Amino acid sequence: MTAMESTSAGTDACTAAPRAHPRPEGQDRYTIGEVAALTGLTAHTLRWYERIGLMPHVDRSHTGQRRFTNRDLDWLAFVGKLRLTGMPVADMVRYAELLREGEHTFEERQELLEATRRDVKTRIAELQDTLAVLDHKIDFYASARRAPERPCA
Repeated sequence: MTAMESTSAGTDACTAAPRAHPRPEGQDRYTIGEVAALTGLTAHTLRWYERIGLMPHVDRSHTGQRRFTNRDLDWLAFVGKLRLTGMPVADMVRYAELLREGEHTFEERQELLEATRRDVKTRIAELQDTLAVLDHKIDFYASARRAPERPCA
């Protein structure tokens, strides 16, 4: 379950294995610099995510500084996984919007994730095929080096 999915709006009941966080719940206020260091994202990217609606509302301190929580870190980890799938940013934003709309969007969210899963499986098959070609070429060169006469390749 992502941070947004565990909001009071109530959504998914299934949870992934809990992640270890640097600070306990309730004492989990992070600056944008700390989140950048923890996630590998830049402060610019974090601000952009918030601006385009990919991040849920981020609390602010009395001085206006962003204060991220462990739930925000969980959401950013999920967004990172979506980025690795190759999901377009527009689809990630759409997913975040659907999540904020509540439980009545379960079906549409599921369809979006299933389409992404199909794309990932297609890419995995393409990569497996590419790996087989590379293995074949590597074997060719390994056997060519052992042979007394080297054939042209």
